Amino acid sequence: MQHDADLLRDTGVTGVSVRLTTPGGTVTARSGVSELGSSRPVPENGYLRLGSITKTYVATVMLQLVDEKRLTLDRTVEQVLPGVVTGAGNDGRSITIRDLLQHTSGLYDYTADVFPDPGARTYYANRWQAYRPAQLVAMAMRHEPEFPPRTDWAYSNTNYVLAGMIIEKVTGHTWEHQVHDRILRPLGLRRTATPGTSPHLPHPHASNYQQFTVDGPLFDTTIPYRPFDSGADGSMTGTADEVNDFFTALAGGRLLTPAALAAMRTAVPVPQDSGHPAGTRDGLGLFFTPLSCGGGYLGHGGSGFGYVIRAATTTDGRRTVTVSAHSRPADPQTAARQEDALRSLIDNALCRGA
Repeated sequence: MQHDADLLRDTGVTGVSVRLTTPGGTVTARSGVSELGSSRPVPENGYLRLGSITKTYVATVMLQLVDEKRLTLDRTVEQVLPGVVTGAGNDGRSITIRDLLQHTSGLYDYTADVFPDPGARTYYANRWQAYRPAQLVAMAMRHEPEFPPRTDWAYSNTNYVLAGMIIEKVTGHTWEHQVHDRILRPLGLRRTATPGTSPHLPHPHASNYQQFTVDGPLFDTTIPYRPFDSGADGSMTGTADEVNDFFTALAGGRLLTPAALAAMRTAVPVPQDSGHPAGTRDGLGLFFTPLSCGGGYLGHGGSGFGYVIRAATTTDGRRTVTVSAHSRPADPQTAARQEDALRSLIDNALCRGA
């Protein structure tokens, strides 16, 4: 695993951290530096931005509400949030909660609107701006849907902004409150947080660096871009050990009934051009990816300016790995090499125990 972490670093990543949890114990690997210009290593179990891994926590809460018969997956968005999904051809009467969680709604991804001109200038000019969930959804509603519901698949952060709004409408409490009460507190995950618009990571943590132009400099982007790093689609922070604990508990059936977990794992094919490995399928906040040694793993990834994180667990929850990379390049070919190295690391970590 150390060899694989070094290979990922050698593709140009400033810092890499890996944590594998197995029945026989924990294995860690680190490579690179915590901060450019320093020789300090990446913290062994430092704080991380979880990005879109947040979606798995949110989907788990939604399925717990299904377990409690407070929601059904076939209930429409219009029935829960009247008048919210409408305009420009969008129709909440035809989009179900399942569609939101599985990215089959066709709803436009609002993130393109809050970062319209990619570059360092936009990041620094807008990174402190925060929006309410309803404002983000309203932005998306100005655009026609990508496709009619359930006729295709496309990843859209708008889906999970709506999921967070639904949790609050049904329970009377924010999605953050529900994640704490239903997942973090029962599992004892004291270093996992829902910081909302608070921009600071607790110490220790590695710095994140984004290259906005090919051959350009790396910019410190440890402060998140709050327009799309503040909500139910990607705002959580935590540590690798607690991410592993969560996915181990989820796959092991400790958070959902067998029926709800089966629904979460019922997946649709992901298009070949979506950037996911061949054979990937998307469930409800949980992807299934084939392993080279047979079978596959469950998990989710997250990314933002300057970081990529992946969490993956075998289908029985016995081997779980979290990998974090603390810089991102502008060159697509370099990004593809880093992605290949990251996927190989996960595959090797989970297959060694097969």
